[in-house]
Amino acid sequence: MISGWIASVLLALNKPYGVLSQFTPEPGSAWRTLATSGLPKGVYPLGRLDADSEGLLLLSDEPGLNTRLLDPRHTHVREYWALVERVPDDAALSRLARGVAIGGHQTLPCRVRRLEPAPDLPPREPPVRFRKNVSDCWLALELIEGKNRQVRRMTAAISHPTLRLIRTRIGGLTLAMLALVPGKWRELTAAERALVLGR
Repeated sequence: MISGWIASVLLALNKPYGVLSQFTPEPGSAWRTLATSGLPKGVYPLGRLDADSEGLLLLSDEPGLNTRLLDPRHTHVREYWALVERVPDDAALSRLARGVAIGGHQTLPCRVRRLEPAPDLPPREPPVRFRKNVSDCWLALELIEGKNRQVRRMTAAISHPTLRLIRTRIGGLTLAMLALVPGKWRELTAAERALVLGR
């Protein structure tokens, strides 16, 4: 996928469920790692997605990109789609938007909205466990910070547990633009790189 190795590279992977955002296995873990994705040597993930989360993961060999993309001071937006139990009312969404307390940390204000109609997404493998008598709802959340399992902890704080979580956008680059099926990756073009970095 990459011809003629260049000084720095920026890759996008549509990370599937069940894959750790690292190359080294966790002792005793059944999760797969990025080592199974056929990625080139020398790249590392910019941030992370938990093994039970899916979607857009960037990788690079470029020093300094982690800080530029992940430090909240740079207000670099990431968008997540979360399938949650039941339908949050407007008051619950306002709480999320203002920020909620998770583990002694007050999350920064964010943008949140219901996705109506629900997005047309490929099924997850393994499928999400649904309960017949419990409704669900897709939310879009735009964050500029990334605490450990933040989205899941935020929706739990308003009593709407997350059932499925997908990162769909980093900066101005969306997963839909890349047309990558889960598990596939490619190098970003100059224009796509500019969308990520905001330049």
